[in-house]
Amino acid sequence: MTEQDLLKKLFNLMEKRVSSTSKDSYVKSLLDQGKVKINEKVLEEALELLEATNDVSVDKNKKIIHETADLWFHTMVLLLNEGIHIDDVLEELNNRLGISGHKEKSSRKKNKEK
Repeated sequence: MTEQDLLKKLFNLMEKRVSSTSKDSYVKSLLDQGKVKINEKVLEEALELLEATNDVSVDKNKKIIHETADLWFHTMVLLLNEGIHIDDVLEELNNRLGISGHKEKSSRKKNKEK
């Protein structure tokens, strides 16, 4: 299974959880709590990831991996809540593949000026 397939599989499972109850599904409980709670969780996980990069223990890489997975998961809940499918994000990343980050960022500035 490719990484892209794994992300799609996880997202599809999360979509199925929408019809669950909050008691049975963490995803559903977050969706029921709404955008503010979901945004808080994404921010919390992002901060925990940044804290993990400052860790000096032998478990630093394990912590970074764990927190990255948490951030990606909660970001996917945010996407689901916003009605955005993971395929749209993967397509955007695919479109950027092979393009210099400087050029991509510069093109965003030009698009904003229009």
